Amino acid sequence: TVLVTEADGKTEVTGVEVVIYVVGPPDEPGKEVVAATITQTGDRKFVPDLVAITTGEKVEFPNGGKLLHNVFSPKPKFDLGSFDKGEKKDTKDAFKNYKGTAEIYCNIHPEMAATVLVLPNPYHASPGNKTQKFTIANVPPGKFKLYAYTRRMEKPVMQELDTTAGDVVKDFKIARGAETKHLNKYGEKYKDGKSYP
Repeated sequence: TVLVTEADGKTEVTGVEVVIYVVGPPDEPGKEVVAATITQTGDRKFVPDLVAITTGEKVEFPNGGKLLHNVFSPKPKFDLGSFDKGEKKDTKDAFKNYKGTAEIYCNIHPEMAATVLVLPNPYHASPGNKTQKFTIANVPPGKFKLYAYTRRMEKPVMQELDTTAGDVVKDFKIARGAETKHLNKYGEKYKDGKSYP
């Protein structure tokens, strides 16, 4: 299970996305398919605001609100342009040879932010923001590292993992910080003269 708190380590946070992932097994790139969906909402949010995929897979962005939205990332650098309600676009080959964190923003609404974790193998899980319980299936035998991450963390939390003895049960307590500032897709402050937040 995963317990998420604010930076003070005491105030419990519910309703946030978490990703648990294993580092150490051989790389296993995914297929070029849409493996996750992040919806742009009418109240200027990306939902969910954190997803995990395997290198090579795609993320789809449907516009589920009434506003015009944009999707861009500084790294790996891509810009899906702007699209209206009911339209959707995916990341195409942006993550084909990429591993790491991709911060996703809207060039129109500075308050919109999401994160895509692009991982080198399929051994990852998103517990769901209600139970925060997770299972990662078919991890090969070995000694690896197990990480837990939620948005607004400075760095993920790690535990040693030894799967040679069979099933392993792990609990995590992770703390998140404040939303980080960002610029628009041109590397400039947003039109109101401020970066977010």
